Amino acid sequence: MALNCKTIAQIFCIICLNYPISYWIANNSSFSQHSSEASMSNTERTFIAIKPDGVQRALVGKIVARFEERGYKLVAMKMVHASRKHLEVHYQDLKDKPFFNGLVEYMSSGPLVAMVWEGLDAVKQGRAMLGATNPLQSAPGTIRGDFCVQTGRNICHGSDSVESANREISHWFQPNEVMDYAVANSSWLYE
Repeated sequence: MALNCKTIAQIFCIICLNYPISYWIANNSSFSQHSSEASMSNTERTFIAIKPDGVQRALVGKIVARFEERGYKLVAMKMVHASRKHLEVHYQDLKDKPFFNGLVEYMSSGPLVAMVWEGLDAVKQGRAMLGATNPLQSAPGTIRGDFCVQTGRNICHGSDSVESANREISHWFQPNEVMDYAVANSSWLYE
């Protein structure tokens, strides 16, 4: 007996409709192994800020979309007009650099968007997505490579290590501002 596509589809529908989804999850090892719990061992959080030039140029939505499309989960976000004191603490590792005062002045010149993204290798991948600090060295397809023209106005900040990310997240957000929730697409993103 030859089966055509319509017959196969009908058989598939009959089988699927007679068993709840929990049956398929519990009895299909290849499906259940895609559980996000088992595969998210390298999950980390990173701090990303869209600087005042990115906000003024209306790039917030495009930048957020890039992280979401890559599969990262937004767990905290707020728009703030940061004080000089807050920024001096944030950039404390750069305080001896000649550009420090200009950086703090620029960062306090307007609102910025502070975010926390979560996912597999979020710090390393987040930095790769931003591109090199100098836009001339940023590859096309990176945020800075596509939108920046000058190092002093490079649109985004991204944590450079897991330790920095943890420090920056706690500096910009209270614990109750960082959400912990599950997303439906994690089983399709991670093995």
